[in-house]
Amino acid sequence: MAVEDKLKIELGKQGVFVTTVNEIYNWGRKNSVWPLQFGLACCAIEMIATTMARYDLARFGAEVFRPSPRQADLMIISGTITKKMAPQVVRLYNQMAEPRYVIAMGACAISGGPFKQGYNVLKGIDRYIPVDVHIPGCPPRPEALIHAFMTLQAKIDAQPLTGTERPRHLDAAAMSEFPVPTQGAHDLEPPANRLVWPLPAPVASGENCG
Repeated sequence: MAVEDKLKIELGKQGVFVTTVNEIYNWGRKNSVWPLQFGLACCAIEMIATTMARYDLARFGAEVFRPSPRQADLMIISGTITKKMAPQVVRLYNQMAEPRYVIAMGACAISGGPFKQGYNVLKGIDRYIPVDVHIPGCPPRPEALIHAFMTLQAKIDAQPLTGTERPRHLDAAAMSEFPVPTQGAHDLEPPANRLVWPLPAPVASGENCG
């Protein structure tokens, strides 16, 4: 049974703290997110700065960047993803512990950035793995990454343990391993994971005219 916020405050004044299993479960998850220690390009410098003394990401529970994907549950895509690197990123994501999350940091990670028209650059990592928070900018400042981290914490805090809105790791039917693209004759194969990047609906000729 849910307890009203005002009643919680009054009970707290008396030294009585009331919560739910859902709240305590999510409180533990959102305050113990362990990012994966890897960077792809210039955004990685801003990510490193976020962990240093001036910004101190450890204040938010991201105390240690883990060198192994099996010990991490947050992937920060910090920089340009080339098509040669994309399979390795997806493979690392598959090896991460559940529940796992992704922050796409910077224009390159979101859409290819200034290199979007390059033949060798992936136009957004969300073509292959689900992204929870996008950070625009080239490169985003450490404050932007901290804001994204707080946004992710708010998302974790709001996730129920049951129902259709529950996290993916609590859904037995949800995909747990994502297909790793391979280098084809002219491009990555498949060009996108259609379960996370569906094809846009076709527009009939003349539909948007007039």
